[in-house]
Amino acid sequence: MARSRGAEASDELLDFISDFPLGRDIRDPYPRLAELRRTQGIVEGDIFDMPHLTERPTVSVLRYADVSQVLSDPLTFTSGCHAEMMGLVMGRTLLEMDGDEHRVHRDLVSRSFWQKVLARWESELVAPLVEELIDRFSDRGHADLVTEFAVQFPVRVIARIYGLPPQDQRRFVQWSLEMISVGADPEKGMAASRALAAYFTALIEQRRRHPEDDIISQLATVEVDGHRLTDDEIVAYLRLLLPAGVETTYRSSGNLIFGLLTHPDQLEAVAQDRSLIGAAIEEALRWEPPLPQIPRLVVRDSELSGKPVAAGALLEVWLGSANRDETRFPDPDRFDIFRPAQQHRAFGFGSHMCLGMHLARMEMRVALDALLERLDGLRLDPAADDPHIHGLLFRSPTALPVLYN
Repeated sequence: MARSRGAEASDELLDFISDFPLGRDIRDPYPRLAELRRTQGIVEGDIFDMPHLTERPTVSVLRYADVSQVLSDPLTFTSGCHAEMMGLVMGRTLLEMDGDEHRVHRDLVSRSFWQKVLARWESELVAPLVEELIDRFSDRGHADLVTEFAVQFPVRVIARIYGLPPQDQRRFVQWSLEMISVGADPEKGMAASRALAAYFTALIEQRRRHPEDDIISQLATVEVDGHRLTDDEIVAYLRLLLPAGVETTYRSSGNLIFGLLTHPDQLEAVAQDRSLIGAAIEEALRWEPPLPQIPRLVVRDSELSGKPVAAGALLEVWLGSANRDETRFPDPDRFDIFRPAQQHRAFGFGSHMCLGMHLARMEMRVALDALLERLDGLRLDPAADDPHIHGLLFRSPTALPVLYN
């Protein structure tokens, strides 16, 4: 049977993602983070010598309590630093807003993530796409669950949520990856940002005239307390959502599957009792968050763990380190879906807690449930060449070769 143009485009998406290393390629940053967390907690300078788009002095925040303090106090530790960083290519987004501005804009865009909308997306969009992808390899007995599954479905979900034509997926993802890699190639990143703006502006104008059942139509027509989004604001939000939705979701799903495959007893427990899927998702997010670090700007002198932090400093807030803080999570380096539930920081905390976290959790739940239902005896291929999680700013496996009956 002939394959659709959209399916062919999806097959090429991994090539783009593989060609854009987002940050240093570190296999395991956690031993160094653990040593510094235990001995210092607050560390002056960048721990891993990462390049920055700002010349501000850097301070790394590693402990759960300090990370929580930073994220719950936007008046002292603002997200406005994004204006100096990704704001250059994304425009003014929710990431850099605080106070009333953030509240109003979050209310405007959050309507797209209402529970009833997510329920409809699950049944009408996510579940059918997941089944369609599994259909392509279910009879084969082997697959790579990164290249053939984890990378593919969130891209296609976001494209469908946007209402994009299938033939546009390839260039759309290329522009998005070039845009968020602006630090490595500023000229290409800015060009991609402009291309996305032109593309989105045309779609926004079209949807205002003829609304459809997609997120662009919702953003173009939504109103809260007399406020409506401008074209520039919609473009900025759409620029943000695609790399956020694709990168974080596919990496979260890959980390979840990897954690279970490398702990077969826990995989079997989940396969036998699907009520454990929720716990497995939360443990994977704690153990290997897809985005281990986020920035904040200190706007007034403060202190963390008794150490002074001066106004003007850029904080590297290590969510991944907070999630492995031994004072909060016993034996934190162990993947254990049976550990007592405690709130992790994979999605942040406070007013800027990830807006798309419910969508991400739903996609992970649907994907894992379908894999367990369709692929009996799922296990890592013993001939696989050392599958592992790696990266620094973004972390996930690049391959998960599996066998099944």
